[in-house]
Amino acid sequence: MIRAEIIANQSVQEEIIDALEENVENIMYTLIPVVYGRGGDDKKLGNSVWPETNFMLISYLEDNQVEIIKQVMSGIKSKFKSEGIKLFFSPALDC
Repeated sequence: MIRAEIIANQSVQEEIIDALEENVENIMYTLIPVVYGRGGDDKKLGNSVWPETNFMLISYLEDNQVEIIKQVMSGIKSKFKSEGIKLFFSPALDC
């Protein structure tokens, strides 16, 4: 089992979720709708100086779903080149 984390600008949240639901059969996920932080040279703090925010989506996947997620997110990243979109994977133990 693999844990996938997607952290991205809220402006692309709907696009990402729609693409995942269309392409990954029975995907289950947890959505954290407002995430603050700094990535690269940009801050997303939801305040008057840095007004934007991110969201985080976490999903636990079977090994055969990883490549599908990579392809979906690659397509999203190429469509929204100026938005901060990150995808991370880590091993997960199902207890």
